[in-house]
Amino acid sequence: MSADADAPLAYRLRPTTLDEYIGQEDVVGEGTPLRTSIQADTLSSVIFAGPPGTGKTTLAKIIAQTTKAQFVQLNAVTSGVKEIRQVAAFAAKQRTALFIDEIHRFNKSQQDALLPSVENGDVVLIGATTENPYFSVNSALISRSQVHLLKPLTVEDLEKVITRALAHKDGYNGKITLEKEAITKIAEHGNGDARMALNYLELAALVIGANITREEAEKLLRNRAYRYDKKGEDHYDTISAFIKSLRASQPDAALVWMYKMLEAGEEPRFLFRRMSIFASEDIGMADPNALQFVTAAWQAFEMVGMPEGEYFLAHACTYLGDAPKSRGVAGAMKKTKSAVQSASSLEVPMHLRNAPVKAMREQHGYGEGFDGNYFPTAVTNRDSR
Repeated sequence: MSADADAPLAYRLRPTTLDEYIGQEDVVGEGTPLRTSIQADTLSSVIFAGPPGTGKTTLAKIIAQTTKAQFVQLNAVTSGVKEIRQVAAFAAKQRTALFIDEIHRFNKSQQDALLPSVENGDVVLIGATTENPYFSVNSALISRSQVHLLKPLTVEDLEKVITRALAHKDGYNGKITLEKEAITKIAEHGNGDARMALNYLELAALVIGANITREEAEKLLRNRAYRYDKKGEDHYDTISAFIKSLRASQPDAALVWMYKMLEAGEEPRFLFRRMSIFASEDIGMADPNALQFVTAAWQAFEMVGMPEGEYFLAHACTYLGDAPKSRGVAGAMKKTKSAVQSASSLEVPMHLRNAPVKAMREQHGYGEGFDGNYFPTAVTNRDSR
């Protein structure tokens, strides 16, 4: 029995070689530059970015098993400049591969402390992050590293992960059987995350027993956990999909993304704010009632609350999706701002100036030709524009 027999299944089955690694073929498949450099132990600094459970830490561990360099691991949550300097001093004497998990949690000064050692080659940096590295990692580090974006695993990939767990000696070693449809069901609920899929498998084995059918797996996994971080990349990606669906006049698709956010606990008022902006920015004068409609739905929501308030969210979403689209207001704003910024002078013309006192009215030009209701014909004739 493995020494880690009591450890979680996902921990026990972490791949230790590239041949055991499943998924990310475009990043680390046969013939890719990354795989070749790992096998030849010529790896330069890299940053692995992607959602949880996509293999970032696993790749770092495989590199640790492969490289002849001294392998050091730090966690950005618990480490700081002091630990970085200690590694840098050691690396000056011996080639060192430094793995920093959650590197996005390092502040600017901590990331800057890495630069000299990374730049001179003493340290081969291996960073892992669930955030967009182009926003969360210093550009100086990015420019000195190869960035590899890891994608959520496919259902087929997760089926392979589960099948391996059923047969592996550190997994269930053939003692647990699943119907093929049950394997697919667990893979689908894994939501692209190998760790989550193995956790579901472990739960199924614990609750159901040695023989797991599709019906039993489906019943156990009825409440699916969607990948959605309200403060992370998922938040921005999903609201982007929501807005783009509205722009494409696809209300059904927009409803899907809206309910994904609601089910994950997104604040409904955030959705109303985005729809209010959309009503002016993307619909505008094509349907001036759109903004009034969203505002009324928002007011109704505030009076009723959840869960019935979902009707107002769905009603507003459907209205905006079906409404005609025009970016005329946004275009007018952009052109006007450009004109204001580039104008050498924006003095108010005399005929438009206010003349609240008699002395000003008697001066030449103040309000001349303007009766308070209309501009002078010669100045604002719409037909002449």
